[in-house]
Formats: sequence, structure tokens, C-alpha cells
Amino acid sequence: MTAVTLENRGGWVRASRPPHPALRPFLASYEGYLESGVVPSRMRTLPTRHTVVIISLGPPLRLAVPDPGVATTDYDSFIAGMHDGHGMYTHPGGQRGIQLDITPLGSYSLFGVPMGNLANQAVELGTLLGPSADAFVARLADTPDWADRFDLLDDLLLSRLEIGPEPAPEVTRAWRLLYRSGGRMNVGELADEVGWSRKHLNNRFRAQAGLSPKVMARVFRFTRAVDLMTHDLPSWVDIALACGYYDQAHFNREFKAMSGCTPTELHAERNADLTVIPAPAPS
Repeated sequence: MTAVTLENRGGWVRASRPPHPALRPFLASYEGYLESGVVPSRMRTLPTRHTVVIISLGPPLRLAVPDPGVATTDYDSFIAGMHDGHGMYTHPGGQRGIQLDITPLGSYSLFGVPMGNLANQAVELGTLLGPSADAFVARLADTPDWADRFDLLDDLLLSRLEIGPEPAPEVTRAWRLLYRSGGRMNVGELADEVGWSRKHLNNRFRAQAGLSPKVMARVFRFTRAVDLMTHDLPSWVDIALACGYYDQAHFNREFKAMSGCTPTELHAERNADLTVIPAPAPS
């Protein structure tokens, strides 16, 4: 088994390790974190290519989305489904837990629910895992060693994988094609590739992956643009063209719709070391 990597980032200890090989198609790494002090924080959340699972071993956090129909909620351990918009969370400090970034089709198998039911929302872990979830999280909290915690996660997820549903091969192929194209393939092209009608592909893809192919393509283009943001920033025009936007105006509209701010504002936040949920590539 691969050793745990520990990293101390000035008040934050991060522990990471790849999961069991059978889980790696869906999950690249377990990411544990421990905040040594108590510093209240505020984080902008962005659409990613993954569902995000937070197993909280400390105080709960408060998650808000810019939808007047969705209430701001305090969460302990939760799973956030695929999103096509931004949100914000606040935490009182002293964060301690584990984050899992799982491909949506992996989440479909591991949690056994249509991912379309979780689109643009978060639910407590117990809603999906049942009454045993609280006892499992408590066991993780009582386990002092990160390697042992990750072993417990291996055992849980492998048991879930054995009984979970498998996504349709056509949905899996459409997902991979869409990802590899960076969101540049349209629904008609995907439907032709997998041999389904557009309507059937749209319905099955949304149910199993969480978003429709068209919306997922928008997320892929956006996350690619976020990936290209660096301190030595290329021009916005270059990023827009590299990510498949028609022009910079199209890029700016899409970016603000998904992030809640302009590209320049998000770049300034990142360079000011404000915490932003990353958009990692699936394994």
C-alpha cells in the first residue's frame, strides 16, 4: 500500500494517499486536512468535474448557493452533487476532516442513487449511507492515524462498489468523449457516437452523471479555464480560445454565470490566497 504523504502548510496539515486500486478509476486520492488553529474562513465554491464528499471530523460548516429557493444550511459530513453554478461556505475554524473528489459516475455506483437527484444541491452523508454513517464518521474521528483512516475508507467504498449499480456503457463512453474533448462535442455528436437518440442520451446521462451533456460540456469548458489561471496569466482571449468559447464576450458571460464573478476578480482572489475549491481532472 502506498504510504501517506504529509504536508504542513503553515497551520494546515494535509494528508493524502491513493485509494485501493479498484477505486482509482473514480477517485484519485484521499485528502485529509487538519487546521491547527481556529481561524474563521469563507470559501467560494465553483463547479468541478467531480462530486465532492466532505467527511467532517470537526465543527460543521455553513453552505449557501445563490438560489433563493435553496436555504443556507449547516452540514457535518455531506456529498455535494454536480453543480453548474457557484456557492459560498463559511466555517468557524478548526477544520478537520477528509475530502473525496469522486467522478459522478463513480458516485452513482458508490452511493446507489441517480446523480440527477443531487444536481446543484448537497445532502448529509447519512441520507445516502443510512444510520451507519454517523457511527462510521465517529470511528474515523477516534482513529488517530491517517493511514488507518484511509484503510477504513477503502473498506467502506469497496463494499459499496460491490453492491452499487453500474452506469450504462453508453453513458460512460459519452462522459469520456465529452471530457477528452474539453466540452467541445455537442449532444448530436455524442448521440451518434454511442448509438442513442439525443433525447434518450440526454435523459440517461443526466440521471447517471448528474447534469445533461450540454450543461456538463459547459462545466468542462469552465473548469479548463480555471485550470489555466496561473500567476503568469495568459491573456483572457487566449484562455477563451483554448477552452472553446466563441469569443471573449461569450467567455465572460459563461464565467460569471458559473463563478459569480468576473475572470479578473477570481484571478485576484486566487492570488490573494483566498481558498477556492479546485477543479481536479478525473483519474
